[in-house]
Amino acid sequence: MHAARIHEHGGLEVLKYELVPEPKPDVCEVVIQIKASAMNHLDLWVRRGIAGVPLPMILGSDGAGVISEIGDDITQFSVDDEVCIQPLTYCGHCRFCSKGQENYCIKMGILGEMQDGTNCEYIAVPEQNVRLKPAHISFEAAAAFPLTSQTAYSMLVRRAKIETGETIFVWGAGSGVGTMAIQIAKVKGCQVIATGGNEAKRAHAKSIGADLVLDHYHDDIAKSVKEFTEGRGADLVFEHVGKATWETSLRILGKGGRLVTCGATTGPAVGIDIRHLFFKQQTIMGSTMGDVAAFDDCLTLVADGKIKPVVDKSFPLSEIKLAHEHLENGGQIGKVILIPE
Repeated sequence: MHAARIHEHGGLEVLKYELVPEPKPDVCEVVIQIKASAMNHLDLWVRRGIAGVPLPMILGSDGAGVISEIGDDITQFSVDDEVCIQPLTYCGHCRFCSKGQENYCIKMGILGEMQDGTNCEYIAVPEQNVRLKPAHISFEAAAAFPLTSQTAYSMLVRRAKIETGETIFVWGAGSGVGTMAIQIAKVKGCQVIATGGNEAKRAHAKSIGADLVLDHYHDDIAKSVKEFTEGRGADLVFEHVGKATWETSLRILGKGGRLVTCGATTGPAVGIDIRHLFFKQQTIMGSTMGDVAAFDDCLTLVADGKIKPVVDKSFPLSEIKLAHEHLENGGQIGKVILIPE
């Protein structure tokens, strides 16, 4: 089969579209013929270099397709079932897993980072990582929501525990995780302020429910948030940018507010004036990926039509370099999809 993988870390030149052995299912595994896989910024970071990534590595965490073969002891699925993939793996034995808190599992892994991923024609995965695809959505849409929705849901619902009526500030409405954060917050009855770097992204944010949309390059963010909240500030800031937005994120956070972060795409080194933190009784929390329950909750929201996966553009898998370049340029709205040929 064909796959997109790397043998070393670096730029676009390290991406290889090549033939690799087709997988066979182990006990309690199924083989899925991938119909669509979705890219995440994680793919860029893995390609550029993350410590501990085993090489060579097939990239990609999200995917959807058709079961082509099943291993022994499979109880829930059959050949020809249309499915999507839950991309995270857990040890199942540590004290966090035993408490049902898999999102904090110290041995958590992810497809395309610690084991071969979905940028291929076929993949073998454990039965527990497979769910039936909602019949009304395409394979592209089914590949577009898992990791980003799981991440956003865990940030908003599991960690920050958002409540009806709160004001949520979301950076980067055009990103996959930003798109999901806006929709999840609206489902939970919150008001949403979002930002976009161009008119198309701002229009998109408005179309999926944002109550106020700002230009994060030219608008006075702090002033606009203050006016919208009648001086209170945001109850929650949804951070995934890092250095470039951190100072503003803290400025717009209201008394008793929470900031939850899952990433640092513009850099990890930030500062904190702890006087504001304790005077305003604020909370800063981190969140990484999510748990199986979060994935299932998001799948239900997708199946019920309450949140909709957003697809930006599809590329043939053979054009993996062009797809990476497109994602790196930052012009996308929603998810970049790869289609095996």
